[in-house]
Amino acid sequence: MDINGDRSQNQNKDIIIGRNAVAEALRGGRDIDSVSVARGDRSGSIGRILAECRDAGVVVKEVDPKKLDFLCGHGNHQGIIAIAASYKYAEVEDIFALAAQRGEDPFIVVCDGLEDPHNLGAVIRTAEAAGVHGIIIPKRRSASLTFATAKTSAGALEYVPVARVTNIAAALDELKKRGVWVYGAETGGQSWHDTDMRGPAALVIGSEGHGIGRLVLEKCDVTVSLPMKGKINSLNASVAAGIIMFEIARQRNS
Repeated sequence: MDINGDRSQNQNKDIIIGRNAVAEALRGGRDIDSVSVARGDRSGSIGRILAECRDAGVVVKEVDPKKLDFLCGHGNHQGIIAIAASYKYAEVEDIFALAAQRGEDPFIVVCDGLEDPHNLGAVIRTAEAAGVHGIIIPKRRSASLTFATAKTSAGALEYVPVARVTNIAAALDELKKRGVWVYGAETGGQSWHDTDMRGPAALVIGSEGHGIGRLVLEKCDVTVSLPMKGKINSLNASVAAGIIMFEIARQRNS
């Protein structure tokens, strides 16, 4: 680790530490998930760096300095770190292009606030196996393409484009304009195996604790549910997503 803070990363190669390193990563067009800055610190070059973040649409988080110490292993972070993406983000258009290249109706998974990187990685891994053309995630309040996500995906990120959007509800409106039918995985919906999900489809998966947000749920054309026979009334988000993804794949192939 570079104790001068010019440029260093943790063992997972996700964290860029120090003012110069963060500034150069932004100027170089590096895919940055978020920047964390010590709460109340606007000294020196930090103000300029945060302005560059705003211009680039990078999420900025104000955190306790002790959290920065922890995240960078007590290296000289100079009050700022950046979380870099392990993989480059795609555009939504890339997802449609992949479907067209394969001569298939678009099959998209939309993650509305999935916060555990292991869950996101598991969804990406299953999506690749089920023939999904791409994943859409929000910029804020979501897991991103970190080392943990990439590792859990077991190589699937090499084949499944992941696009990041500012607003999931607005993104669903755009998908619907292009003829995509939106299915939300939510309790109280239609039976998953009695719902016709053939044709252009987007499956929306909600967050681990709260499910699909109200505004996003309103954009869904249909909600689908899995039967729950035990005492537990919900499944892990990535497990539920996998079951429904393969049902959509089965219907598309039948």
